[in-house]
This record gives sequence, structure tokens and C-alpha cells, in this order.
Amino acid sequence: MQLSKLEIRGFKSFGDKVMIHFDKGITGIVGPNGCGKSNVVDAIRWVLGEQKTRMLRSMAEVSLTFENSKNLLPTEYTHVTITRRYYRSGESEYLLNGITCRLKDITNLFMDTGINSNSYAIIELKMID
Repeated sequence: MQLSKLEIRGFKSFGDKVMIHFDKGITGIVGPNGCGKSNVVDAIRWVLGEQKTRMLRSMAEVSLTFENSKNLLPTEYTHVTITRRYYRSGESEYLLNGITCRLKDITNLFMDTGINSNSYAIIELKMID
């Protein structure tokens, strides 16, 4: 299983739609202070169920696409896209390959992979001392 694409729209500093492709191997995100590097990590954590909604815009949407060619995720799809939408009302909507689902469904899908909103598979700056 490999993260292949991150799509961000309206999340923190990303007002416009931004798409980041992750090729095979190691991907590093670099740039000057204040350019949004931490917001990329925050977006990944948020779509996986992070509950902190501080500094979000009135509408935000983040999608993560994984290649599942080795069937590590218990689903028949070879590409799995999870999406989270945040609305002005404060409500969130989760989608799995475009179909509405619950956060619990996404959590169960990734249960044995070590990937979740607070795992060490996704490391941000303040987690390293």
C-alpha cells in the first residue's frame, strides 16, 4: 500500500485546489517558513479523523488516494480514496471512493496498517525532539 495522491481544497493555507503526487520512493516536502509544509501533514491527519478544527476555512475538503495493488486494505479496490469535507455548520462528511461513510468505516479499513490520525507513520515537526 502506498500513498499516491493528496488533494487539498480550502484547508488552512490552501484556499485553492492543490494536488500533490507521491511517487515511489521517498518524498520530502521542503520550503521556507510559512509556506504550508506543516499544513500538508495536518491535512493528512485531518482526513484520517483528527478532530481539531482550528484555523479551518468555512469549507474544506481533503482527499487521500492509496494504491492497494497488494491488497493490504480489506477491499476489492486497487485505488482507495478517502475524502473528508468540512462544512460551515461544523459538520464533517466522510467518503470512501466517493460513497458516503462513517469515520468508523475508515478507521476499520486502516486498522491493521498502522495508519491513523495519531500514528507515527505521519510525523510532524513538534513530534520530534
